[in-house]
Amino acid sequence: MKKFAWISGLILILVLGIFFWWKFYFVFGEGVKAGSLNYFVKKGVVFKTYEGRMVQEGFQSPTSGALQSNEFRFSVTDPEVAAQLERNSGKHLELRYKEYNGMLPWRGTSVFVVTEVINVQESAGSDGGTLPVDR
Repeated sequence: MKKFAWISGLILILVLGIFFWWKFYFVFGEGVKAGSLNYFVKKGVVFKTYEGRMVQEGFQSPTSGALQSNEFRFSVTDPEVAAQLERNSGKHLELRYKEYNGMLPWRGTSVFVVTEVINVQESAGSDGGTLPVDR
């Protein structure tokens, strides 16, 4: 009976360890997003984390008949990437990110973690040159 309890305990610890790794450290997806950096801030009570929001082109609508901007909320763990984002607020950026299955308090408040800034461009001016004009 004692041997059964040890084996059951080890199996339980192993299963819980695998679940914890899958939930918080397994990279579910990787990709690139582009848009204008809306804000970027370092915040938190116990764990100070870098959080940001990027507005992408186009609109999304969770319900028919409503419009809302397409926002990408993300966290950053690398201080060098965070410094680069702080210097480029309001510009058009291309960001490489990793998506996890769950968030950890010391990693940020989002399952999306930006790992690299690929490209930075000045935002296009609003001169109306690309808008259709009635004549």
